[in-house]
Amino acid sequence: MRHKLRFYLGLVCFGLSLILPLFGILVAWLPQSLAAKAAIIGLLTVGGPEVLGLLAVICLGKENLLYLKDKLFAWLKRLRPPSPVSRTRYRVGLVMFLLPLIPTYIMAYLPQWLPDHAAPRLYVNLAADFIFLASLFVLGGDFWDKLRALFLYDARAEFGPRDAEPSSAPHS
Repeated sequence: MRHKLRFYLGLVCFGLSLILPLFGILVAWLPQSLAAKAAIIGLLTVGGPEVLGLLAVICLGKENLLYLKDKLFAWLKRLRPPSPVSRTRYRVGLVMFLLPLIPTYIMAYLPQWLPDHAAPRLYVNLAADFIFLASLFVLGGDFWDKLRALFLYDARAEFGPRDAEPSSAPHS
């Protein structure tokens, strides 16, 4: 049932909805007026992807959407790094996780070092973003669980036996 024409048509519509905004870059070279270019780029970035996404949902149907969702989550689960990491890897990952804060503070408090119009600012921001994302993989799956717990209201920190305070109660 998944491999009917509607399934493939839905996949094509979904894929086009993702890449349609990129075609706005090509519009800049069209020999049209500025108003026409603005209208075309607007349709390619705001209206077109939504319409194609809706068409994709209609074509795929509930069963195929659930199938694709399951496949996507299974693929994302495989990308998750393994849980246990060494102490050294964890420390390196923490440095990588916090390192992108430095350019942020420089741009906030010393903007003359990386002005808005300077090309290096873009490269520094891209490098900081890449380092931050890479740190999530270096830190491992246990850190992902810690990060996830930040967004769960009922999550509580549990410390292992090494970090627990010694009991002062007398033993009987």
